Amino acid sequence: MSNRDVKLFEQTAFRNIIKHVVENIKEGIIITDENGDIVWVNEAFEVVTGYNREEMIGKNPRILQSGIHDRAFYKQMWKEIIEKGYWQGEIWNKRKDGELYVEWLTVHSIYDSEGRIANYVAIFSDITLQKNQLEQLKKMAHYDMVTGMPNRYLFTKRLEELMKTAQRYGQHLAVMFFDLDRFKFVNDTLGHHAGDLLLQKVAMRVKGILQKKDTIARFGGDEFVLIIPAIANDDEAVQVANMIVDALQAPFFINGQDIYVTASLGVSFFPRDGEDSALLIRSADRAMHSAKRKGKNRFELYNQLEHGSDAVDLALENDLHKAMERGEFSLHYQPLLHLRTNQIIGVEALIRWNHPKRGFISPATFIPLAEETGLIVAISQWVMEAACHQLKELQRYYPKMKMNINLSTSCFLQHELIDNLERVISCTNIDPRYLEIELTESTLMPNAAFAIERLVQIKKRQIKIAIDDFGTGFSSLSYLHRFPIDTLKIDKSFIRHLSSYRGEAAIVKAIIDMGRSLNVTVVAEGVETEKQYKFLKDYGCDCVQGYYISKPLPFDELLPFLHEWKAE
Repeated sequence: MSNRDVKLFEQTAFRNIIKHVVENIKEGIIITDENGDIVWVNEAFEVVTGYNREEMIGKNPRILQSGIHDRAFYKQMWKEIIEKGYWQGEIWNKRKDGELYVEWLTVHSIYDSEGRIANYVAIFSDITLQKNQLEQLKKMAHYDMVTGMPNRYLFTKRLEELMKTAQRYGQHLAVMFFDLDRFKFVNDTLGHHAGDLLLQKVAMRVKGILQKKDTIARFGGDEFVLIIPAIANDDEAVQVANMIVDALQAPFFINGQDIYVTASLGVSFFPRDGEDSALLIRSADRAMHSAKRKGKNRFELYNQLEHGSDAVDLALENDLHKAMERGEFSLHYQPLLHLRTNQIIGVEALIRWNHPKRGFISPATFIPLAEETGLIVAISQWVMEAACHQLKELQRYYPKMKMNINLSTSCFLQHELIDNLERVISCTNIDPRYLEIELTESTLMPNAAFAIERLVQIKKRQIKIAIDDFGTGFSSLSYLHRFPIDTLKIDKSFIRHLSSYRGEAAIVKAIIDMGRSLNVTVVAEGVETEKQYKFLKDYGCDCVQGYYISKPLPFDELLPFLHEWKAE
């Protein structure tokens, strides 16, 4: 074989190899003439675009344009191809069936022997799947998967940007931190799926209140955080906070039943409460916990003097762990007066903490902390045992005296509750008919069916049951008559303004009438004036308790008080 034949063979073999590579490569290839009209496409082009080779020959690649890019985009692209000889980048195109896809495209100019453009070669790969995966990863990194709302990371970024804008233009913004009261009850009794549905509905309901400029995010669990930017004054934030608290009072329909939750919300302001995003969020969180301590279903504005600092909270938590073993807890008892007989018929046991350095610490401060840390179960058990021991002592002088003891949601949900009650009754040898357990509406309503079953178990032990703080939990009246209760305790917030506002008077009258129709005892809490006392007596309330009768008393002061009252 001559050298010429060898060279010809090599060229032919090389061309065959190139053809094989080009035909089988996964990237799509388009070759056009100098005018940009298609002269050849490979098989991968047909697979990606849906067009076959025959229908594309002689056509211009603009047939693939998606319509997403404007004329300026293509003008700049061709400018670079002509001037530099190539262009590469991300571009959206359209398949034959109309579906849009994104590709990574490289276009090269091919020159003839005289340096003129003879052809253009475009090589592209479909990166739609990778792009979608990247977007999904980005979404997972920035958004909460349950609610679709921004997560902590994205929220913090937005907050920092809005703080810069506010600083530049001398504006103010508000950060709001809220969580759901008793959300754990829903999760524990209805399951996590129901809990997720509740979180989704809460997020959508709150989002419906906000403006487009506002941001809502979920930090985790039942914690939500908001940014209200460009506010003129505190009142704008207060109005939004009020709307959120009010909106969440209405029930959520989940799995065929109404679920009742409320929210506790805290508000901090930039730049007044801090010029750092973490500090603003933490301040709003502190104010939220203050709202919880003050009864839940409300909001609080951050106040440094009232809400303290991280170091104070940590020290208090450490001291709370040691308080029981050091014997720092004690019980005080608030008398319960029967209005018709004018006799003290019972007392409510109230825990007190006498800190060795700080003195008496309000239950509104340490009870929420005990719930957060899980200490509330052990503390409640101690209260139950101590109160029942002192009831036994009290009944030496007043055999029919009743003892009321508050029970937290955590204790009510415990599997061991009934066993613990039986053990305390046996250990102290009290008559269970003179023991009354107080539970709030917010403990009972999230899962009324479970609550009814648990209450029936308690009633079978002859223990009485009271609903405490009645009127604040937005009970479903269809369930109320099914609860095996003995007492309704009207929340003191209604009693406080009894002589000033007709609305409160109407609510109190309605609760008294409701109690009468349900054949249960109605007790008014927080009675502090003679006017309140007379109103309640005139309208047929059964019992009252409050400072007008007596403040909560330690046991060594309770007996002298009862002796004196009986004598008078």
